[in-house]
Amino acid sequence: MFDGVTLNHEQQQEAAERIHALMAEGMSSGEAIMQVANEIRTQAAQASSSEQ
Repeated sequence: MFDGVTLNHEQQQEAAERIHALMAEGMSSGEAIMQVANEIRTQAAQASSSEQ
């Protein structure tokens, strides 16, 4: 789902909470999921580039 990014249980919970918060602010579920997925991809890319 996240282009090869694997999330542990805690990270999954945080992502779900972030999605729910965005939906509570009026964002559609699809938009919220897409935004959180993009945030996770960006964080993973930054972490990967800092390891190199």
